[in-house]
Amino acid sequence: MSGANAISGITIVGALILSNTAFNEGDPGTAAWLAFAALIMATINVVGGFMVTNKMLEMIAGKRRKGGK
Repeated sequence: MSGANAISGITIVGALILSNTAFNEGDPGTAAWLAFAALIMATINVVGGFMVTNKMLEMIAGKRRKGGK
């Protein structure tokens, strides 16, 4: 799970760099809009990954508290 979050984090950094240069030039093209879409989707993926990881850790911690080791 953390590997997928790391890859999405790299995607976020690349999309931010591309979006910044493309939108600052004044006339954003298709690549700029695709970078913006990639930024949105990768952000959703990272947040969802952290939510799933947190839920899994809570499930493991709950088993330990109820009498397991």
